[in-house]
Amino acid sequence: MHQNLEVYWDYSGKTGPEYWHLLCDRFKKGANFAYQSPIHLKKQETIAIPASEKVQFFYQKQKFTEKEFKNTIHFVPFDQLSHLVYQGEKYFLTDIHFHMPSEHVLDEIQAPLEFHLVHTSKKQVNLVVGILFETVFMSNHICHDHEDEIWDFDHHIQWFNPDIFLPNQKSYYHYVGSLTTPPTVGPIQWFVFDEVGQMNSEFIKMFKNELLLKNNRPLQKRKGRLIYYHE
Repeated sequence: MHQNLEVYWDYSGKTGPEYWHLLCDRFKKGANFAYQSPIHLKKQETIAIPASEKVQFFYQKQKFTEKEFKNTIHFVPFDQLSHLVYQGEKYFLTDIHFHMPSEHVLDEIQAPLEFHLVHTSKKQVNLVVGILFETVFMSNHICHDHEDEIWDFDHHIQWFNPDIFLPNQKSYYHYVGSLTTPPTVGPIQWFVFDEVGQMNSEFIKMFKNELLLKNNRPLQKRKGRLIYYHE
């Protein structure tokens, strides 16, 4: 069970997702935003992404601290270095965490794992990048095709380039939604890659004893919103 401004919430029972909006006024206000996340993303229901909507990544190797809160492990950067650019605005990486199983569903596929890379602009506007993963065994490495990055499980301080989470092919969905944990406020700019990557199963096993096995919010209604796609 978890705490947000002295309000406890969880993923099951009377403090689970169906009841978040009843737990306090702040959560109720967040739930009132019409376009909630996550949603089912279907390629055939998308429109081509305009050039102005494309996102550019500028990630670099940096130091992260490892923390456990809000029912998952968070990797929090020490400095504002890695960032992306969307519509001419810089969004700095502020947090990396994951959900099991994935919160978004891609053309009927729900993956075992979804990482969220949370970014914030100087105007305090949030943008989240979602990447889905399957789990496989890989000795000492986090992600497939990034064998130069060695993960040290014994310490809570890590050095890595967050681009290890990005797929080789940068095809993604883009839509406007909300946060997926309370308060589920919006609007949030979402960019969800359509390639399911490979994640080291040993990486996840390190945390399973500390976390609930399920920490994903159920799918929300699309409500006619536009879903963009960049190939």
